[in-house]
Amino acid sequence: MGLPSLNDVIAAIATPPGKGAVGIVRVSGNGSLELVSRLWQGKNPCKLRGGRFTHGKIRDPSTQEILDEALLLVFRQPHSYTGQDSAELHTHGSPAVLRRVLQTLFELGARPAQPGEFTLRAYLNGKMDLAQAEAVLSLVEAESDAARRQALRGLSAGLSQKIANLSEQLITLLAHIQAWLDYPEEGVEPVQIQAALEPVLQEVQHLLATAPAGRIAQRGARIALVGAPNAGKSSLLNALLGYERAIVTPIPGTTRDYLEAPLEVAGVPIVAIDTAGVRETEDIVEKSGVERALQIAQEADLILYLADQSQPLPHPPALPWERTLKVATKADLPAAWSDAEFLQVSSQTGLGLEALRQHIHHRLLGEAPEGELWISNERHVEALRRAETHLLEALDAPEDLAGVSIEMALDALAEILGKDVSEEVIDRVFRNFCVGK
Repeated sequence: MGLPSLNDVIAAIATPPGKGAVGIVRVSGNGSLELVSRLWQGKNPCKLRGGRFTHGKIRDPSTQEILDEALLLVFRQPHSYTGQDSAELHTHGSPAVLRRVLQTLFELGARPAQPGEFTLRAYLNGKMDLAQAEAVLSLVEAESDAARRQALRGLSAGLSQKIANLSEQLITLLAHIQAWLDYPEEGVEPVQIQAALEPVLQEVQHLLATAPAGRIAQRGARIALVGAPNAGKSSLLNALLGYERAIVTPIPGTTRDYLEAPLEVAGVPIVAIDTAGVRETEDIVEKSGVERALQIAQEADLILYLADQSQPLPHPPALPWERTLKVATKADLPAAWSDAEFLQVSSQTGLGLEALRQHIHHRLLGEAPEGELWISNERHVEALRRAETHLLEALDAPEDLAGVSIEMALDALAEILGKDVSEEVIDRVFRNFCVGK
């Protein structure tokens, strides 16, 4: 699929579907202000200064019907989002008004904007690199504070600056290697490849180490509460949520199916899943619930294995213990056993709940510092992994061949910023955008 023309005037509704107080129709492209002036009744858009609102009316030039009373915001190239002359019509948020205004723009010669085309133009016109464009999408889709913070760091060129700095170091090293190989008689100092490459490799590996936290921040996590019947799973779920979501009874086997509930821990969106009590049973319905509980545990990002501390410690089920947090429940009652591997919690008194939240946060996000940029985009992860591979190859290669691997590492880093990438890659980045962004 080829990239659309940059010169056409494009238009789209930029606000979400449904009724609202205000709706926005966005227009951009060569001749966009002239086109808007044909339906705008007020100050001439072509004569307005950029970044200023003006009040007026929108009318259909073919019928002279007034469509709405609105505000017009004009942006002048190159100081606009797309780098082109652009305008926004701020109307009342009626879907009927927005559709009619948009249809009138189409009748005057604008064409419908494709998904992400405004941001695509910003990228192609040099207003942002590809990593920043992807951060725009992440910011639009952010459903948690952690995702918002990370997307904003990417949009403000946090990742771009890191990648540009790493690339500059590699370019300097590559130039030194080539000078040393091509002009030995000029007295060029021998190349210290290992000393120059190791800091770059460490930074690439540091960025890759943040990828699990970045993925969790972006898409959220699923936590399975697993344990024997009456281990306190439903009570703990309610305690973490702060309200009664799951039914709690002293009767074993009350929960025969799983129950999901959303919550947030340290800005990270989480779906907590209360599962059926795990035990040997001949009851067909309960047995199906046990099997489903174990399957949910296998697919979860983190498992909370609950055991009632006031009762004998049961034989544990087969779980992936490397991503399991052991929790001793009912810590307000006399203990029948003790194990330092278990975190003590009481859903009744709140004992240990804050410590449990901190452990969940640590197990999900690891050592990724909260104030730093996390890699949350799979395309970036793949490119960084290739850069890491080529840097390791360069460290092991003879000095006269190391330059080839360094060039390949540079190519991988350049792809993150959108340098020398194919139209297929660009299309893949923008196809998930919404229309109007």
